[in-house]
Amino acid sequence: MTMRFKLAVLASVAMLAAGGAASADELRDKAAQVFKPLPSTVPAVKDNPITPEKIALGKALFFDTRMSASGVFSCNSCHNLATGGDDNLETSIGHGWQKGPRNAPTALNAVFNIAQFWDGRAEDLKAQAKGPVQAGVEMANTPDNVLATLNSMPQYVEWFKAAFPGEADPVSFDNFAKAIEAFEATLVTPAPFDSWLNGDDAAMSDAQKAGLGLFMDKGCSACHAGVNMGGEGYYPFGLVEKPGAEVLPEGDKGRFAVTNTADDSYVFRAAPLRNIALTAPYFHSGKVWDLKQAVGVMGASQLGEKLTDEEETKIVAFLEALTGKMPEVVYPVLPPETAKTPRPTGQVK
Repeated sequence: MTMRFKLAVLASVAMLAAGGAASADELRDKAAQVFKPLPSTVPAVKDNPITPEKIALGKALFFDTRMSASGVFSCNSCHNLATGGDDNLETSIGHGWQKGPRNAPTALNAVFNIAQFWDGRAEDLKAQAKGPVQAGVEMANTPDNVLATLNSMPQYVEWFKAAFPGEADPVSFDNFAKAIEAFEATLVTPAPFDSWLNGDDAAMSDAQKAGLGLFMDKGCSACHAGVNMGGEGYYPFGLVEKPGAEVLPEGDKGRFAVTNTADDSYVFRAAPLRNIALTAPYFHSGKVWDLKQAVGVMGASQLGEKLTDEEETKIVAFLEALTGKMPEVVYPVLPPETAKTPRPTGQVK
């Protein structure tokens, strides 16, 4: 091999490498216009400064089953932090073993959603925290009983005073919700996709990068964008082709129940896709258990396109790059009950 030939080969390799780098940079530049990496610090929330004391209190409340009327259910029952921030059930089981109407969304990264619940009826995590506690099909409690329970335990009273210093009556239902919001704001899960967005080329495999390109080219990112890969807007389920009743139950018209506007029939908040590989079953109905099948349903219903098996496989590979690292959550030691603590009610016989 002559020296000239060697130099020519080395030049060709360098050109190929430069082209590959340019291609990778182009994909990242394109992705950066649509998505945002997770922040490196706990995000701020409106009208609720986050402090260590407030986080610790919120964690205790999140895991405490005594916040339910029966003493059986906690926030973690439906938003299990050991299983992707949800309960991996079609629809959740609540008070009296009643079955709820919708699939439980994940609590992970929920702080980045435009609003909470599938229909967006809660403007933030504070409002969301109050809902399940009072819902008859979930925890079936009342604000008064929650406060009586908390005030009956001196340790909780001290924790509220530390979390809300200077307030004349820190043990309030509003502060109960604010503490839970503060804890949930810490449930952020940085994923390989974030590392890749931040410049680490090796953070995602070639298959995952190909899936990302397809995800954008097909139009999936029109709804599933931003920092939480969704959760930022409301869209009709069945934009092009309405799914069958086995996936889209006719009795649940989504956001229509909130706005009472005909155009909001079967409109739902776009599902955030972070940790989606952990949170089967899928959709508000919880009727689809396989992620690849869910991708196919979305292709047909939202894009009007039957994705090939290879395309579905590539998109799933990308979605798996959204599985993040869970923050370490140590199960809290909760305050002991006293003679004044309200007793559980409404338990199943």
